[in-house]
Order: sequence, then C-alpha cells, then structure tokens
Amino acid sequence: MICLICKSEMSYFFAKNYDEQPFKEMMKDIGEVIYCKCQNCGFTMSKTHSELDEVAWEGLNYKFHHYLENTETEINQPPYLEQGLLLKVLSKHKIIDTGSVLDYAGGYGSLSKVLKTYFEINLPIYDPYIQDNSDVEYVEKNNLKTYKTVINSALFEHLLTRESFDAINSLVAESEGAMMIHTLVCENLPKDPNWFYLEPPVHTTFHTNKSMQLLMKQWGYDASIYCFSAKSWILLKDASLETKNKVELINKELQTEYLIYKEGFVDYWKGFDN
Repeated sequence: MICLICKSEMSYFFAKNYDEQPFKEMMKDIGEVIYCKCQNCGFTMSKTHSELDEVAWEGLNYKFHHYLENTETEINQPPYLEQGLLLKVLSKHKIIDTGSVLDYAGGYGSLSKVLKTYFEINLPIYDPYIQDNSDVEYVEKNNLKTYKTVINSALFEHLLTRESFDAINSLVAESEGAMMIHTLVCENLPKDPNWFYLEPPVHTTFHTNKSMQLLMKQWGYDASIYCFSAKSWILLKDASLETKNKVELINKELQTEYLIYKEGFVDYWKGFDN
C-alpha cells in the first residue's frame, strides 16, 4: 500500500477481529481487519476497509450510525457544546468567520442543532448519506461552494481515499479560510487491536502529528489552534502576529490556556492516552 499523505510505502502493522456484539454482527461479512502503517509519517489505515466495494462500505456506515442515533452507547461522541463555544469565541474575535460556514458530513445535525440553540449560529450541513432530518439545513452536492470555515467533526478517521480528504479541503476559501477538525491525532499509534479508537468498525484511518503537519503544508495552511475542551484543531491559511495576539488575549480574558496557537500543526498529544 502507498500512504495517502506522503506517498511512502506502508507495511503490515497488525490485525483485528470484532468478536463482541453489536459490531460482530456488523462485521460478519468483512471478517478480520488488516491495518497498515506508513514507514515515513506513521499514518495508519485499514487495508481491509479500503478494499470494500462502495455498497459494502455505505452499508456498514449506515448500520453503525443508525445504531449510534437509536441506542444508548458508551462510544465517545464529539464534545458538541464545547465545539459550539469554541466557534463562538473564535468568531467573536474574528479569527474565523461563522457567517460563511459548512459542516461537512454533519450527519443528523448534532453540532448544527447545538449551535442554533445555544449560540445563534446557523450551520448548514453537507452529508452524502444523510439528508432526512427536518430540524437542520442540508446543502445538496451541486449547491456546494467555498466557505470561510469548513467543519468536520469525527470524520477524518472515517475516510479511505486521498480524494475524500481533498474534497473537504477544496471547499475552504483560498483567502483567509479555516478548517475545523475533530479527530484523534498523536505522536505514535499503539500496536494494539484492543485500542479504544478501533472499537467503532468504521474507524479506518489514523493520523499522527507528522502526517497532519504534512497534510497541512500540502493544503496550504500555515498555522493552527488547538482547544483541549473541544478536542478540536482550527487550521488557518495565514500565520499572523495578529492571530497569535488574539489567542493570547482570549487566554488572558478566560484566565486559562483555553487555546494553543502554533505555526504549523499543534502537536498537543504525544502519547496514546488521548
């Protein structure tokens, strides 16, 4: 396999079987999952999922997300309220623009509803598989444009092709655009089939600090902001002293290190206890 991020060779990392319900039933026609790791940037992905045909992959996603929406589960969901607060704070200080914003693959609109209810921010959604929730605004594929802020929450771990990653970035405005990402990124990924982040059978790609730094550079982002409470990164097209000063002002106002600003990727997580 060739790495989606840096085009280096990937090699066998480990294998996993889903032996417990309900995921055992979901994965019964797929079987053992083989994971491969890039020898250069550490990016890791499921070879097995990447070889599924479109019908099988869409079917697995539908079963999993329908399960999440209709049952109680211990699987961690994104911190939607904290993400909403982060977006409000950043827009208040004009670090990002929430007047031109899209939630890419926003599903049933959990974040959109939180933003509307608690922060008076309208967040339209584009989702290739789900458009049946009347409580949120969906954008059809042929109506997509570029946006000052593009959000993807719990998405980067679900993608299988470089084209899928690039499709998200293509919607970010070239000038002063920003991308918000909620996913797991750490220095090195554990060689452990029982790692908690592998529990959802639709988690297929896993990012390291190095692979994210490379991806940022390839896409033309100069700086990033990390918010621990929202477990989210904001990628910024332009690194500037003004933005850095605004982050310092926010932290001073809140009397805590609410935001971390860095030229390049904020490599906050060094281990795999996140």
